Amino acid sequence: MNNDAVRLVEVGPRDGLQNEPQVLPVETRIRLIERLAAAGLRDIEVGAFVSPRWVPQMAGSDEVMRCLAPLPGVTYSALVPNEKGLEAALASGCRKVAVFAAASEAFSQRNINCSIAESLDRFKPVLTKAREAGVAVRGYVSCVLGCPLSGDIATADVVRVSTALYEMGCYEVSLGDTIGTGTPYKTKALIEACASEMPLAALAGHFHDTYGMAVANLYAALDSGIRVFDSSVSGLGGCPYSPGATGNVATEDVVYLLEGLGLRTGVNLHALVESGTFIDRELGRMTASSTARAINARRGRTGDRMPS
Repeated sequence: MNNDAVRLVEVGPRDGLQNEPQVLPVETRIRLIERLAAAGLRDIEVGAFVSPRWVPQMAGSDEVMRCLAPLPGVTYSALVPNEKGLEAALASGCRKVAVFAAASEAFSQRNINCSIAESLDRFKPVLTKAREAGVAVRGYVSCVLGCPLSGDIATADVVRVSTALYEMGCYEVSLGDTIGTGTPYKTKALIEACASEMPLAALAGHFHDTYGMAVANLYAALDSGIRVFDSSVSGLGGCPYSPGATGNVATEDVVYLLEGLGLRTGVNLHALVESGTFIDRELGRMTASSTARAINARRGRTGDRMPS
């Protein structure tokens, strides 16, 4: 393994909190983001400009974005579903946004109420306006290794959607194992297929831990040349359309793995664990990070019990 850097995209404040049952105050979300930045995370997804009727956890994302003090080298981004969302993001000062597509027709219909083709058409004006505003756009593709509604997904479908987003102008496309059914062999095969049609450097990995494979799949992606990964502090989140699906791979576990491989992340692991402890207490949940539990146990904390 080469001694090079890996970039982490912290999605806990958006993808994580969006899929937790509680709705946290804006002030708490800001405090979490500030803690994550202080721990060394430099690419943080802080909210989503979506209807609060459908995603109440993301209400006030404009206030979150406006209240975050600019920090050297730190980028705050947000998810936008359409032109209206982009306009709201731009008005709040957001300088990087993300759009969300699916490799599964069934999931696309259930999640955003339109076909894959319709979703891609919807993103074209978003990319155009973002480019005119000098705002970078990242693409997400969900269900790349399985769909909760239709089962296995054809690799060709993943490649088609990923390539479409890249050719549309997304500087990076994150491949999401939404329900966590992927395995290392399937992960490597998928990356190889996508990299045959678009630059490997433009691909990122996004893994869930439903079957305990997230870290193994991340390592397989790393071995395939991927150097950008999404992760969520304390393993926040899940998939509301996939009953029983656990959250994103925990950032603490990813940092522990990468440090053990001699790769640079720029993240202070112990400060990161403290950030996870903070948000777990606010949510009244247990951490999903094995690394955090181990570190807290060594410190004599009750990391294996519900925070009080």
